[in-house]
Amino acid sequence: MEFKSEVLEQRNTSRIEVVSVTEEDLPTAETPNTINISPLGSLNTSSLSDDFRKPADPQTASSPTMPVTKVQPFMNEDDLVKGWRKRLLAHRMELIIAMCIVLVLTLALGIGLGVGLSCVGRFRCGFSSQCIRSSAQCDGEVHCENGEDELGCVRLSGRSSVLQVQKGGVWRTVCSEDWNNWLGYSACKQLGYTSYIESFFIPLSSIEQDLQYNLVSINLNQSQIIKLQNTTTFSKAQCSSGKVTTLKCLDCGSRPKYLTRIVGGNISQPGQFPWQVSLYFSSEHLCGGSIITSRWILTAAHCVFGFADPSLWVVHVGEIEQPVHGAQSLAVEQIIHHARYHPKGLDYDIALVKLTKPLVFNGFVEPICLPNYGENFDEGTMCWISGWGATEDEGETSVVLRSAMVPLLSTKTCNQPHVYQGFISPWMICAGYLGGGTDSCQGDSGGPLACEDSSLWKLVGTTSWGIGCAIRNKPGVYTRITQSLHWIRQQIEIEEAPNSATIN
Repeated sequence: MEFKSEVLEQRNTSRIEVVSVTEEDLPTAETPNTINISPLGSLNTSSLSDDFRKPADPQTASSPTMPVTKVQPFMNEDDLVKGWRKRLLAHRMELIIAMCIVLVLTLALGIGLGVGLSCVGRFRCGFSSQCIRSSAQCDGEVHCENGEDELGCVRLSGRSSVLQVQKGGVWRTVCSEDWNNWLGYSACKQLGYTSYIESFFIPLSSIEQDLQYNLVSINLNQSQIIKLQNTTTFSKAQCSSGKVTTLKCLDCGSRPKYLTRIVGGNISQPGQFPWQVSLYFSSEHLCGGSIITSRWILTAAHCVFGFADPSLWVVHVGEIEQPVHGAQSLAVEQIIHHARYHPKGLDYDIALVKLTKPLVFNGFVEPICLPNYGENFDEGTMCWISGWGATEDEGETSVVLRSAMVPLLSTKTCNQPHVYQGFISPWMICAGYLGGGTDSCQGDSGGPLACEDSSLWKLVGTTSWGIGCAIRNKPGVYTRITQSLHWIRQQIEIEEAPNSATIN
């Protein structure tokens, strides 16, 4: 599984190292500007993969290809390190002077204005320099220019999907008293769903301890949809009913058409991964993705970065074998990648694809559940990866959907010197075998890392990057969905809100 960024592979030694640098540190390199995507008809039938195909030599490629401007620099690791050191030595005096100037200006502004230059202790409005007091967040009044302070004010937490609402910058667990279906529908709309299934009430003592404090009850008797932070709320030390509210907005995480379990082999069966999609760019499979609602697909930012023209993309769902036979094909309305994603970086590798019309769920096409805030998935938990990617590094894309079970790895394990040397951030989660042998690979990018929890399937990760495929001590790295939840919910809430044009 080869990446798309600054993960570089030293092929002439037995050791593979990861070097993280900034864009300015990169030495000049002659870099190809196309990758060659072979037509599906010329592909073999083997595969389970992760990322973009490395450019083929145009003089040796024998099959017809389609040029796509979508490739990152590939260079020798020694050259990169030498170039980085050479730049530091050549500009050491300029760097020292610049650091002194920044320090002086920081102190002068801090003292002269009597304020700090950061938003420490306050809420920052998006990426602007505007900061507001934390108590103004989710208070029912817009303070940020684009209304970010009134987004993401509702969440589901813990394994039981306990409803929480943010009021004045504090997350509060919602008691069951005075709750009604209008509030439930309002909460689901605020979470970005177009549906509402049911509200449930469970004992306060049965939920995670950190959710048992900062309680609130909500009162709204009107038959209208409203943001929960705009309702009348009553802070409480205890719920009068002794119960709290849990919410179900979408039937997800089930496999109603998958009735058998296959022992051995890795060719997926119909309905086994009904949330898996294939993202086609200019009529060719490029990446995978996961269905999270009837209109939204979750994938990797590196799949779509620089190619966000919706007309060039098509989403295929409900398919096992390519070319497509009887699968739904849907046009794309909008593509959103994380604003902090950078093609020379590995973090924030997440994107959303909005379909022009809702999917039809039929057992072979179903959404996967997103995890809740605060949910933890333990090291060693066995989860599934799936995709149409290669079965070997730089191999051909698969015609059939393949899958494999891999264990989750802790950040501590994955950050060991002989693995990824401290390169794994809170936005990443590793899965695979340190001994190698089973992994995602080129072509699986954006696809799901799915784990079963209490008979429900949850999306724990999105295939992001790695070094090679199934190499010893180089497991697959996935975007951690629990870390991405706020961004996902915020983007969907903006787009699904009736007044989205005024806050986007």
